[in-house]
Amino acid sequence: MRRNFRFDDGGRAAAGYRGKAGDCVVRAIAIAAQRPYQEIYERVNRAATRERTGKRKRGISNARTGVYRGSIHRVMQELGWEWTPTMQIGSGCTVHLRADELPAGRLVVSVSKHLTAVIDGVIYDTHDCSRRGKRCVYGYWREGPRARVTKRETRYAATAGAGEGAGVEELRLRARNEAAARQVVKRVPRRVEVEEGEKPRQRSFWEWLFG
Repeated sequence: MRRNFRFDDGGRAAAGYRGKAGDCVVRAIAIAAQRPYQEIYERVNRAATRERTGKRKRGISNARTGVYRGSIHRVMQELGWEWTPTMQIGSGCTVHLRADELPAGRLVVSVSKHLTAVIDGVIYDTHDCSRRGKRCVYGYWREGPRARVTKRETRYAATAGAGEGAGVEELRLRARNEAAARQVVKRVPRRVEVEEGEKPRQRSFWEWLFG
């Protein structure tokens, strides 16, 4: 599948990050969902704050070093993407990381200890992780109906005039507040003011009677 591979860092370098990192989750989602690297980076770290730790799980997810499955699902669901499992307990490997075994479209594909973006059968990643088309696929995320809504919200928020350095969620919140304010203004009837020096028109008998 090497000919079906294209190098893509998901916008990591453009976002100002340097050096190597275990950021395959952020990279794959940013590429497939066509979202800014920094936005997904922040979403992942925000989702990590909701994780619980214990004897078996001492640390939490981190966008740079690795992300647990629960936080991946949380982020993808927020974006409106839907999960399709391709391997069940005892079923064995039924789908491999290759173009003829995956559906067309933009996918975030889960394989062993890795997440990668596949677009119309082509792997977009920093390396060809297909193992010559023999790597098993655990499942994949695909854009659902809700994803289009979140895209529109983000695009609107990006042009809402927020200050430099504002986070994505802050932008989206401001956009929603502005939209709600416009709706309220539309529902409130305009008050007609009498200009200074102008005598107000006297109401007719019927206007006085029925208010």
